[in-house]
Amino acid sequence: MKSTIVEPTTQALDVPGATLTYDVRRNDESTEPILFLIGSPMGGAGFGTLSSHFTDRTVATYDPRGTERSTLDEPTKPPTPEEHADDLHLIIQELGGGPVDLFASSGGAVNALALVARYPDDVRTLVAHEPPLPSVLPDREAAVASATACHETYMQRGWGAGMAHFIAVVSHQGEFSDDFAQRPAPDPAMFGMPTEDDGSRTDPLLGLALVGSIGYELDFDALRAASTRIVMAAGNEEGTMANRGAYGVAERLGTTVVAFPSGHGGFLGGEYGQQGEPDAFAAKLRDVLVED
Repeated sequence: MKSTIVEPTTQALDVPGATLTYDVRRNDESTEPILFLIGSPMGGAGFGTLSSHFTDRTVATYDPRGTERSTLDEPTKPPTPEEHADDLHLIIQELGGGPVDLFASSGGAVNALALVARYPDDVRTLVAHEPPLPSVLPDREAAVASATACHETYMQRGWGAGMAHFIAVVSHQGEFSDDFAQRPAPDPAMFGMPTEDDGSRTDPLLGLALVGSIGYELDFDALRAASTRIVMAAGNEEGTMANRGAYGVAERLGTTVVAFPSGHGGFLGGEYGQQGEPDAFAAKLRDVLVED
């Protein structure tokens, strides 16, 4: 359902160690739970197109701590999934206490799984889309080392080199070999990225999110015990770390993965210069949410 665009109202919330900014697109006539759309480190701006497909219900988005409008008290301290989970819990309390329906993609899916483990009453249905979780992979040590190498390249050579290395890792299909982390990072110029180092080291992805979640271990006992309906979702980029992460979590939970259209950013409609298949993606999300 796509109709008139609903303009969001923006709120700020002080939480331990950060100030969060979140947006609410209200539909006061809806009887459905609030639909919370999250990523990480991607902020709420990435969900403009997807939000436009759900004007029949209230939709909330936010910028994770350290990303875009949400600031850290200690800008160089990488947030952990547990901290993000606490942030999400506090926002949900501000929204009325839940339970909400939650669509979470990428690092947001990692944080959402941490939320459900800690605060299961906050979420009715979680659709966790492609969590990049090396800890659930059979090649976990090599995967963790490869992800860590991206951060090390960033710290040593700056954003362009670090992002080129990151692209090489996240686009890799299949298991990581033991020597993958030692391979030279690709030339950033191959991806149209700067080769010069501007000296900054506070990138939300390479400097913060990647470090905070690389080795995160899910609490599967808590997830299995939660009242939340957990749906693991994956796109069509088979074999990538994030795609494999969805299958790894589903296997541990004893569930199956639901296929979603397009790839890792399938819900994007031009945000951040990326184009997925947002119409088909939104239709699939709507179907999954009403299957309960």
